[in-house]
Amino acid sequence: MTTGAVMAVLDREGLNALVAALTARGHTVVGPTVRDGAIVLAELGSADELPYGWGVELEAGHYRLRRRDDEAAFAHSAGPQSWKNFLHPQREHLWSADRSPEGTVRIRTGSAERPRYAFLGVRPCDLRAIAIQDRVLAGGAFKDRGYEERRRGAFLIAAECTEPGATCFCVSMGSGPGADAGFDLALTEVVDATGHRFLVRVGSQAGAELLAEVPHHASDPATREAAVAAVTAAADRMGRAMPPVDLRRLMGASLDADRWDDVASRCLTCGNCTMVCPTCFCTTTEEVTDLTGDHAERRQRWDSCFDLDFSYVHGGPVRASGRSRYRQWLTHKLGTWHDQFDSSGCVGCGRCIVWCPVGIDITEEAAALRDEAARKEPQ
Repeated sequence: MTTGAVMAVLDREGLNALVAALTARGHTVVGPTVRDGAIVLAELGSADELPYGWGVELEAGHYRLRRRDDEAAFAHSAGPQSWKNFLHPQREHLWSADRSPEGTVRIRTGSAERPRYAFLGVRPCDLRAIAIQDRVLAGGAFKDRGYEERRRGAFLIAAECTEPGATCFCVSMGSGPGADAGFDLALTEVVDATGHRFLVRVGSQAGAELLAEVPHHASDPATREAAVAAVTAAADRMGRAMPPVDLRRLMGASLDADRWDDVASRCLTCGNCTMVCPTCFCTTTEEVTDLTGDHAERRQRWDSCFDLDFSYVHGGPVRASGRSRYRQWLTHKLGTWHDQFDSSGCVGCGRCIVWCPVGIDITEEAAALRDEAARKEPQ
C-alpha cells in the first residue's frame, strides 16, 4: 500500500453511488459477479451485483464456489476471465468490403463504437497484467489500435487482495497483494466488528474527481490499520511460490531439459492456459465471405502457441510436438519475454494452474527445471 495517497472510506451505499456515478458518466461498469457456478467478470447495473458473501476453493485443475461466513465482496481469487477479455477481446472486426451490382467496392474499417469501460475490482496482479499488455499492444512501433482506444478510455478501480487462493503466487512475481500503481482508485475491503467498509486511495486526478461526487467519510486510523494488516497477512498466505532463482536465466539454460518430456506426457495442448492468462496476447486473422462473393470481412481472433498451426510455415509446423509447444510457452512467459518487453510475462495470478484440465502447475514445472539444472551442475 502506497503512503501519502488521499484516503477516504466508503460503505456499501457509497460503493453503489460510485457505480451509479460511473454509469452516469457514460462508462460501462464491469466487475465480478456470480454466474454459472463461478465468479465471472460481467457488466454491472449496481454494486449490489458484486459477489457479496462468496469465496472460492482453488487447486490445480479445481475451482468451486463456497459460501463465506461474512458478506465480503472481494474476498475471492481470480476467476476464469481477466480484463484482457474486454481490452483485447477474443474476436474483433477489422474491416469489411461490399461489392455493389455496378461492380464498385466499398471498404469499411473498424467496428462499432467501442464502450468506455470502468473496471471495478481489479486485482493488483491484474493491474500488472494490464500494464504489461500496455507495453505489448500499445507501447511499440506496431500498435493495436483497438486495444489502444479501449485502454485510453478505461477507468480502473483496484481491489487489494486480502484472501489469496491456494494457487496464487503474486508475491513471487512482485505483483501483489497490495496495489502500488496503475489505478484511478484503489479499494481495500475491511469487515470486522466495526462494520463493513472500503478504504479508498486516490491514484489519479480522474479518481479524485469521481470520489468527490459520491458520499464518503474521512479515513480513520482503525480502518487504515485494519486494511494494512489484511494486505500484509495476505502476503504471508500465498498458496504457491516460484523458486527463488533467476527464472530468465533458468529458462535459457533448460532448453534440453528432460522435464519437458515429463510435462509433455501430461499436457493436452488444449491452450486453456493461454486463454485464461491475463498477458497472453497472440492473435491471428481470418477472412470470411458470404455465398454471393459480394461481401467479405477480416476479423482478428485470439491464437495460441499450443495450436499445431501456430508455427506453420510452408512444409509444416515448426513446433510439431507437445513438448516443443509447452517449452515455447513457458520459456517465453518466464524468460524471453524479458528480452522483448523488459519484464516477465507472468504476474502470479494462478489461473493457468486452476483452469488446466490436467492440473499442470507452472510453479512446480519451474521448480522441477531448477532441480534438474542443479543435479546436472558439475560437482
